Amino acid sequence: MLTTRPVVEAPRGLYRRPMIIIGMLYFTTGALSWLNGPLTVFVKLAFRLDDIRALLITVVFYVPYFILALPYAFLLKRIGMKRGMAAGLGVMSIGALAFSQFSGMHSYPGILGSLLAIGAGLSLMQTAYNPYISILGPIDSAARRVAAMGICNKTGGVLAPFAFSALIMGGLGEFVKRVEGAPTPIIAQALLHEFASRLYWPYLTLAAVLVVMAVCVARSSLPDITCSSANATTRSAEPAWSLFSFPHLWLGVLCIFVYVGAEVLAGGVIGLYGQSLHLPIDEAKHFTSYTIFAMLVGYTVGRSLVPRVVSQQRYLVISALLAALLSVASYVSHGYGAIACIAALGFAHAMMWPAVFPLAIKGLGRFTEAGAAFLIMGIVGGAVMPQLFAHLKKIYDFQLVYMAITVCCYAYIVYYGLHGHAVGTRASMIKVP
Repeated sequence: MLTTRPVVEAPRGLYRRPMIIIGMLYFTTGALSWLNGPLTVFVKLAFRLDDIRALLITVVFYVPYFILALPYAFLLKRIGMKRGMAAGLGVMSIGALAFSQFSGMHSYPGILGSLLAIGAGLSLMQTAYNPYISILGPIDSAARRVAAMGICNKTGGVLAPFAFSALIMGGLGEFVKRVEGAPTPIIAQALLHEFASRLYWPYLTLAAVLVVMAVCVARSSLPDITCSSANATTRSAEPAWSLFSFPHLWLGVLCIFVYVGAEVLAGGVIGLYGQSLHLPIDEAKHFTSYTIFAMLVGYTVGRSLVPRVVSQQRYLVISALLAALLSVASYVSHGYGAIACIAALGFAHAMMWPAVFPLAIKGLGRFTEAGAAFLIMGIVGGAVMPQLFAHLKKIYDFQLVYMAITVCCYAYIVYYGLHGHAVGTRASMIKVP
């Protein structure tokens, strides 16, 4: 007979302070992650890059998730999740400081290296706080808590691109005309250098803010949570000896991979999508924020429905089917209609992470940190999918390539919501020491 190890839920008031602190970290993650869309447009202009080289922004930002998440899981077992979050903020501050310096030097390789450091810090922080918020209460209602954090994440994601556009990308159309009309290559290069230097003070300020946040988190009263007791499932005295006892986890890793890839495409490529449709560049710089605003609406709706009205896995299926329809609609549409469909994907994407992550780590017990690390590694889809898209669009139609890639992603997410999340769960519902 299958029984689930009970989780003693703390009084609601005890959750409030930890969720505020973790919400602040989700806000920071959203702000930095969703800057990649307008930042890609910015570096393409400032360094005169093609789409493939400009989209290296997403590669260096997300590759650390794949390389470092598993080592971070072992580190977190030693230092704890709270110290891991603080350490992640510290690493991010170093990356932001380096970014400010290299932008002033007009060095694109330096900027890429700085983003690599920021991504390394973010991957450490996410390896800690994602399982933390999932097991802060009952795992079956984790999607509701993660959705609340998602609202914080996407609020940062909405505000950051608008702030970036206001502070950095003002008069973009006029700047392009000045560079194109420069009488000599030397003058054009000087203009580009000056343009890139606009990033110096914002990122220097960001570095200082991240240091203050690291100190605040380190000195906070975040409670320690033991994964082995908060997220375990039992059937018999026979223990599960490895992560390979949990096939639903590995299917979940692939689900995270394709979901993040599709989400990053929607937010990171939408500006380039607008340019390919010959829409004004001064308008294209705001498109990423429209996608994130749609995600905020999606989080609000999803949080009100899950799990009260619909289970997290069923809502995942509905979201993926809606996303597939919107992706097809973007292909058959033109101009602002196509952009509206891409932006609306934010609504469909909103509840995918909140549903997939807790479904994939459910019942892992003492393997929760390592399982969460593999899921974090799946975020590398955000690096792979844009590069795949950039290469294929050189051969095939822009809109066709986008639709083909994303529809394949959504088809797998439908499978995971219908069946994949439960594969092997009966076999894995055994005692996890």
